[in-house]
Amino acid sequence: MSRISIIIPVYYNADTLMLLYEDMKAKILPDLGDYEIVMVDDGSGDDSWKVMNDIRDMDENVKLVRLSRNFGEHAALLAGFANCSGDCAVTKQADLQEDSELIVRLYDKWKDGNKVVLAVREERDEPAVKKFFANLYYSIVRKTIDKKMPKGGFDCYLLDRQAIEVLLRLDEKNSSLSLQVLWMGFKSDNVYFHRKDREVGESRWTFSKKFKLVLDSMMSFSYFPIKFMSGFGVVMAILAFIWIIEVLIEFFVTGTPVRGWSTLMCLVLFSTGIILLMLGVLGEYLWRTLDATRNRPVYIVDCVKEAGKKE
Repeated sequence: MSRISIIIPVYYNADTLMLLYEDMKAKILPDLGDYEIVMVDDGSGDDSWKVMNDIRDMDENVKLVRLSRNFGEHAALLAGFANCSGDCAVTKQADLQEDSELIVRLYDKWKDGNKVVLAVREERDEPAVKKFFANLYYSIVRKTIDKKMPKGGFDCYLLDRQAIEVLLRLDEKNSSLSLQVLWMGFKSDNVYFHRKDREVGESRWTFSKKFKLVLDSMMSFSYFPIKFMSGFGVVMAILAFIWIIEVLIEFFVTGTPVRGWSTLMCLVLFSTGIILLMLGVLGEYLWRTLDATRNRPVYIVDCVKEAGKKE
């Protein structure tokens, strides 16, 4: 019988973890057969680790991984994939916004021969502003990075063991795990679901983390920033040349005096701003190159508590 691993990244989820486990226990765990739950504590500062241990005491199929500090969800998921033993593994958010039955639907698609199954958000019960920026991000991804990105985007997905091994070999820092999943190119299928609004707890998905995701996505999977800089430079050069010709014609033909200090300063300040912006983009690439050459691990495991072993 095939074994499925359920990987749950945990970060300040003490108030939802037990609810999540009870929901899975009531709805899907008895029907999964041979299953494993891998919970990864990503440096939570609340009682998440205690609740995780309570769940492990209730279920011998629960395995716990604790990272030495907060490395981010990308690293927590990688740690979960590295420590799971299933023939396939599915990711599950701990915020109760996806129905637990979604796991069964993903699992059935895997049984049909798909090595990657994406849980695509068809509808989402969230504020209009949040939905707008989420849709904007996925639209940018489809146009500049990967056309295979589903319109509603995805956070949860199921990977076959072969896909897991490839993902672990990539070992990329400052990247997007979702885009790595799309990049692998294995046979895949989609499962659509309705994402609920968060009712318990507070989201730790801050604006700075969202902005970093956008940068990581663009820098790791697209040449668009470099192409944009080159194209913008060419356009500015052409405009500057046309402007020079126009000024010279006015001066020699009509006798119009050359515009003075204000125009010159506006042009200089605008050009300087563009140059600094371009240098900032290049700096992002250089920093990512430096970070990769350091060869530091993506995450550091503090301790692991194996499933079925009471301590």
